Amino acid sequence: MSRWKGLPEELDPRVRQLVVRLRRVKDHSGLSLRRLAAKTGYSTSSWERYLAGRSLPPREAVEAMARLGGDDPTRLLALHEIAAEAWGTVAVHRGPPTGPGSGTDTPRPHGRALRVTLIAGSVALVLAVAAAVLLAVRLTDGEGAAAAAPLAPSASTSAPGSPKQSEHPRYSCRAERIDGRWYAGNSRTREAILAEGDAGPEVAEAQCLLREADLAPGAVDGIFGPHTKRAVKELQKRSGLVVDGIIGPHTWKALRE
Repeated sequence: MSRWKGLPEELDPRVRQLVVRLRRVKDHSGLSLRRLAAKTGYSTSSWERYLAGRSLPPREAVEAMARLGGDDPTRLLALHEIAAEAWGTVAVHRGPPTGPGSGTDTPRPHGRALRVTLIAGSVALVLAVAAAVLLAVRLTDGEGAAAAAPLAPSASTSAPGSPKQSEHPRYSCRAERIDGRWYAGNSRTREAILAEGDAGPEVAEAQCLLREADLAPGAVDGIFGPHTKRAVKELQKRSGLVVDGIIGPHTWKALRE
């Protein structure tokens, strides 16, 4: 039978009851602190603190001790819950343990103290969210009108004499033959891969060259739509290419020849 040192006089009776019970279970198991540490995963120094009343053991450690000592885990865990509430209350009043023997596995406050902590955290979170919302509203009120102002003019409400704004860039076709290849003035690419849904000057270049080939790509608006795709397929069929409606290097070659 192990000869245990006396527990600190200031130890709460509820914690004392748990520690005494754990000591009995440990004695009944016949395990040394080293073997107990190996079987539970908690270090020898941790168990020394637990069984000396200097640190409250985690719930998992208590359950593991009960299993090894053949004791009823329900009773031990009930004692642990009561001791945890007492330990948490004491910890709030005197702060975390310091000095020799204090470990990094000291439990956080439980029970009433934990509830107080959670409530305080919730209140702080609500205040922070409210402040953020208020700031956003003020910014919206102060800057919303200025930010929206440039969007107000439209093609239908333009001032008299001012040019109407176009939704898309305007492209023109200025076809000319350079070094044996046709160019329309929008792009000189011969490698870009274009497909339905693409947009930009490369698409406008292809539309201009399709027109030069007496095909009908639709408006030269730089948007690769169904009409442009149909014209590309017609060109590919005429040139003996794979008819997929996608403009690649081979189709560009056909367009510029």
